[in-house]
Amino acid sequence: MNRITHAGLVAVSFVLAIGWIAADEKKTADQGKTVWNFKEDADGKIAKGFKTEVGEWKVVTADGEKVLAQEAKNKNSVFNLVFVSDRKAKDVDLSVRMKAVAGETDQGGGLVWRGKDKNNYYLARFNPLEDNYRLYKVQDGKRSMFLNADIKAMPGWHTLRVTMKGDQIETYFDGKKYHEHKDTTFTEAGMIGLWSKADAQTYFDELALGKPE
Repeated sequence: MNRITHAGLVAVSFVLAIGWIAADEKKTADQGKTVWNFKEDADGKIAKGFKTEVGEWKVVTADGEKVLAQEAKNKNSVFNLVFVSDRKAKDVDLSVRMKAVAGETDQGGGLVWRGKDKNNYYLARFNPLEDNYRLYKVQDGKRSMFLNADIKAMPGWHTLRVTMKGDQIETYFDGKKYHEHKDTTFTEAGMIGLWSKADAQTYFDELALGKPE
């Protein structure tokens, strides 16, 4: 009798678990988000669907998960950049989990969107060495800052998020909004990507792209 009861409980638990998974999948589908988590990518190579522009980008196993890492140690003026090669978007709800690993000149990194090429894009980045989160544009290879927010964050994983609809940009760090800005430099759909500067060695995971509300 105990065996039957136990088996019945296991069956019920399994059905409930499947229901929860289906609900999560439906929620993701309803939100219309695409998520890159690198679980199926091979260590030591660039992730499928990504293209290295500058730097050394490869999938590595860290903290028990596969992540996309920037491992180059470039000079101070270099912007390390990787694009998603098969996707373009204009209005975005873009987020990523990021962990600063090392860097003496620079640390951390950020999100890129509406990218035309390696010299033209919007950028939101966090630098734990400077304790700040900044919104930029990079135009013809020159970086110009729109807004700065001072943030002193603990080491480890943090979530960066950006939304842009039309000319309205909003940025978030660990769920809190920090910037609001309007700009019309880049008005067309463009590439999304990840970024670090100089010798900033950084892990990225769960890059997610959806549409803003």
